[in-house]
Amino acid sequence: MPSLPLPAKARVNGNPVIEGEKVIITWQGRTAPRLVNDLHGWEDNPQTMQRAGPGLWSFSMRLVKDAYLEYGFFDPKSGEYIADPLNQRRIWNGGNSYNNYFYMPNGGPSPLLKPVPGVVPGKLNKFQVPTNDFITGTKRKVILYQPAVKEPVPLVVVYDGSDYLKRARLNIIVDNLIAQKRVRPFAMAFIKDGGRSRNLEYSCSESTLEFVVDCVIPLAQKQLSLISPNGGAYGVVGASLGGLMALYTGLRLPNLFGKVISQSGAFTFSEYESVVVDLVRHKPRPKIDIWMDAGLYDWLLESNQQMHTLLKEKSYKVKYREFSGGHNFTSWRNDIWRGLEALYR
Repeated sequence: MPSLPLPAKARVNGNPVIEGEKVIITWQGRTAPRLVNDLHGWEDNPQTMQRAGPGLWSFSMRLVKDAYLEYGFFDPKSGEYIADPLNQRRIWNGGNSYNNYFYMPNGGPSPLLKPVPGVVPGKLNKFQVPTNDFITGTKRKVILYQPAVKEPVPLVVVYDGSDYLKRARLNIIVDNLIAQKRVRPFAMAFIKDGGRSRNLEYSCSESTLEFVVDCVIPLAQKQLSLISPNGGAYGVVGASLGGLMALYTGLRLPNLFGKVISQSGAFTFSEYESVVVDLVRHKPRPKIDIWMDAGLYDWLLESNQQMHTLLKEKSYKVKYREFSGGHNFTSWRNDIWRGLEALYR
């Protein structure tokens, strides 16, 4: 049977057309918008679609066969996103719009994301915690997770807690990991981000540490069955700026937080390095275990590679992985189980 031409493939199978490692995204119309995506840095580097026939435009790229990619069409004049009419798969980008997405043939969501019959889920309880003026607002939402076990357990503090719950389904992932005996049981404190104040609160903020230590941990110790944090028994998780804040938390409070998961940490900015670079470079090495991961198509990949190299040079206990995705919660969601297994096996 002869191969269908590109327009027919796109109409029959939708966007993108995938041929081995080659990905072709098409647009039909008199003119074409710009294509923005994980691989090319989004609006900072919009891609021009090439004419592929009368009223047909296309853009091609090569991806590894298990990749996950988010993309969108972008009108540079209006600054607005345009939904891809040939791809109904859309996901909230956590900012101000939806992205289209796709998996390559060997990729797919983690099987740990779905509740499993017979697995007793951990309990989630919501609290409005007084901030004591350490962070913005008078109160901040914190959701506590107690695993379905009787013995006291360690605590893991989760920055961007609402996203890790709603978009990453971290409680379900942990339920399944515990049930499969792939990790030791642990509790979690999901801290909602500060919204417009998120950048300030997660940029190596001592006030955020004060809020965690003076407000969140006492609540967790009262409501959950926890072991003592002495010796760094607790852990901390974050992504992007939250990943920066997670590493900063471990570096500043190693006697409380001895286990750090940093996903696509924002360790460097356009013209300068974060203070965590100086802490790693010049501060005596604390006794902490670190898991880092970043995407092959993440705009912060080089920053994470540099931080990993520095940590190794300074003899930190660190494990590092590059996954086949970009800077988004779907990629972090699909990969975080590896970090949890590495630190809580």
